[in-house]
Amino acid sequence: MTNTEQDRWSRVKGRLRTSVGEDVYTSWFARMDLEGVQDESVHLSVPTRFLKSWIQAHYADRVLTCWQAEMPEVHRIDLTVRTAMRCAAPTKETTVPAEQRRIEQANSRPASELRATAPVSASHDALGGSPLDPRLTFASFVIGRSNTLAHAAARQVAEGRRGDPVMFNPLYIHAGVGLGKTHLLQAVTWAGNSGSERKVLYLTAEKFMYGFVAALKTQTALAFKEALRGIDVLVIDDLQFLQGKSTQAEFCHTLNALIDAGRQVVIAADRPPSDLESLDDRVRSRLAGGLVVEMGSLGEELRLGILKSRVAAARAHHASFDVPEAVLDYLARTITHNGRDLEGAINRLLAHSKLNAQPVTLEMAEREVRDLVRPQEPKRIKIEDIQRVVARQYNVSRSDLLSSRRTANVVRPRQVAMYLAKTLTLRSLPEIGRRFGGRDHTTVLHAVRKIEALVARDISLSEEVESLKRQLQE
Repeated sequence: MTNTEQDRWSRVKGRLRTSVGEDVYTSWFARMDLEGVQDESVHLSVPTRFLKSWIQAHYADRVLTCWQAEMPEVHRIDLTVRTAMRCAAPTKETTVPAEQRRIEQANSRPASELRATAPVSASHDALGGSPLDPRLTFASFVIGRSNTLAHAAARQVAEGRRGDPVMFNPLYIHAGVGLGKTHLLQAVTWAGNSGSERKVLYLTAEKFMYGFVAALKTQTALAFKEALRGIDVLVIDDLQFLQGKSTQAEFCHTLNALIDAGRQVVIAADRPPSDLESLDDRVRSRLAGGLVVEMGSLGEELRLGILKSRVAAARAHHASFDVPEAVLDYLARTITHNGRDLEGAINRLLAHSKLNAQPVTLEMAEREVRDLVRPQEPKRIKIEDIQRVVARQYNVSRSDLLSSRRTANVVRPRQVAMYLAKTLTLRSLPEIGRRFGGRDHTTVLHAVRKIEALVARDISLSEEVESLKRQLQE
């Protein structure tokens, strides 16, 4: 390489640094070298295939423009991966985050070695995607009345192809613990990563927070953001754990950028968007604007199907393991809490059967799983349900309850509804006030104390309130 070429390369790097910013330059271009200029082509090299593919996908035009500012006759950038010997040559030291080095090393392994690992995309690795459980696929998901819609929507997302119009965005799935949210989200990720067409990334909210904070600390936040926005399908689990104003703001920007670009977003949480009190109103509104699907509690028929599925899976490794129909019926009837308890019950029976060399019997099952037989959980009551039932009881509209009207026929029902929201849900006073037309928490507290005092001395009102509670808990 001539001194002239080296000088031009230095100027091009200066233009590139100015164009993309210091963070992006350090993350993606600091180890790019000039190999030479020939005719209308510039030959550049990077140490790993991951860097090559990322730069080609996101910055090829930017690099070419910077070169053309120095050499208008250049019309092509030829980017290659340096050989091991070339890489071993002393190069200028650059500060590279440890996580990126690990990713690049993983992406530089032989193809045969890569095939032996889980089939996750380079983008998944690059952003430190959360671990995937190989058992959580669509094939192992048991479908029932309570999860049919969620399964169909997740399947539709998983089967989409790059460039297809996005039907549900975001797809927001919410349910209680152990009802299959994570199973569906990981199934979408496995299905999406089974081919190389789309980049699918699965992150828990905790991992998203960790990645963003780590990027801030290593001064690679811009690269982290750009990498995140390059994902075709972003899957976020346990969104209710997303904390911190800056992290929530970044999540909001990412959500908007992906949706506006026609990329798919899939989210799971343990409550609907409107109940995510810690999130900004704009985020809640954007989440609610997609398809919001609730996965209900597991019916007895679905619980039986899950048990049979888990027994079949256990038999693949323990051919002699057998659970009589009567035992399965007993477990499906008595273990009603969630799917994880059902799986735990099968694991206990398997362990007892194998370790003690005894067949599974009903008596043994009753003894081994007695702590999993919990009393039926009370129905989870929503503020919307309370408003609807109270409005019907007092012959007013739900919008009346949320309005600023202060006539007697509206004030009393509104106070009763606030009282029920405080006593029958876990919502805070500020959240209840927000859900009743943006009222202050002191207004809610006044309503609760007012109804408490009236119920204590007004038998008629006390009976009305008890009747409303029964309707809501049925």
